[in-house]
Amino acid sequence: MNPSHLLGPVLVLGSGLLGASIGLGLRARGVDVVLSDPSPSAQAVAVDIGAGRALELAEPLNPELVVVAAPPDVSATVVAAALRRYPSAVVVDIASVKFAVLAELRTLVGEDLGLLSRYVGTHPMAGRERSGPVAARGELFNSMPWVLCPSEVSSAHAVKVAHSLAIDLDAVVFRFSPEEHDEAVALVSHLPQIMSSLVASRLAETPAHALSLAGNGLRDVTRIAASDPSLWVQILGANAPKLLEIMQGVRLDLDRLISTLSAPTAPGARLDLAQLMAEGNAGQSRIPGKHGGPPQQYSWLTVLVDDKPGQIAKLLTEIGEIGVNVEDLRLDHSAGLQVGMVELSVLPSKRVNLVQDLTERGWKVIQ
Repeated sequence: MNPSHLLGPVLVLGSGLLGASIGLGLRARGVDVVLSDPSPSAQAVAVDIGAGRALELAEPLNPELVVVAAPPDVSATVVAAALRRYPSAVVVDIASVKFAVLAELRTLVGEDLGLLSRYVGTHPMAGRERSGPVAARGELFNSMPWVLCPSEVSSAHAVKVAHSLAIDLDAVVFRFSPEEHDEAVALVSHLPQIMSSLVASRLAETPAHALSLAGNGLRDVTRIAASDPSLWVQILGANAPKLLEIMQGVRLDLDRLISTLSAPTAPGARLDLAQLMAEGNAGQSRIPGKHGGPPQQYSWLTVLVDDKPGQIAKLLTEIGEIGVNVEDLRLDHSAGLQVGMVELSVLPSKRVNLVQDLTERGWKVIQ
């Protein structure tokens, strides 16, 4: 067990997916975690899975840190109550919007800068399509971004404690202002959710025989459309000003595309379509690559595997024996055969030899 930076105890207010995952991660470091949730059943499940002990059994409590893992629309209220109830504790929230929470908190605490100095807004950029404590994982935040958004009055001690929380959960720490954070997540998180949901909504009344043709492209685009609607109503509403600016740009692009497709053989139409796709290529190429490094182009190949236990593990073991590192992996299934299609991403310099070696070992590689 690696030593923790936090001394504890840590009080987590909210035992859903993120709150329970924080509890599990800190408990794995030996930190004393106390849990509280408005839902007795959610709290009981979180306690049962080992995310912490119940608050009612831990009083009186003098926590080093209070983590508010509440929905965005009540985060400021819960933060303000925690600041008053635990006068020596640092209080952080993990809501996915930061400016609105801070603005409401300022209204709630008035001119009491002493209270505000113990607060730091944070946002762990991690999650799952599933919700609730049963979906919690102590490793949920490993190598994921965790954004610190201190206000201008947050104390150095409060920022240090918030930083320690992220480090103890093996996250990668970034520091943004609340405004910078909301602008960034509107583009990299909230817009993808909206676009995914809009595409998936087109499928609601699609005939089943048409959906039988779906492949990884549709699955990739619509994966996050399975997210919790009630949570996203709050997130999108709280960050509406930043999101609207981006959506207006998307609307202009859609209007442009609709106009072009209305006359696809008109002079310049094909060029405009090519330019639109090229603009997408340029944007995609700017997404950070492996481990957050510079974007890098990889080569893809597809290997057919029998749809039975152990085949993917065997394939990856043999690739390791060959001495090639798999940079990314996707799995699909044939619509008509009992075979899986494993799409592998490798360095371009490794592709030719890997194809040859796998073929010699009896694997069917689709060039």
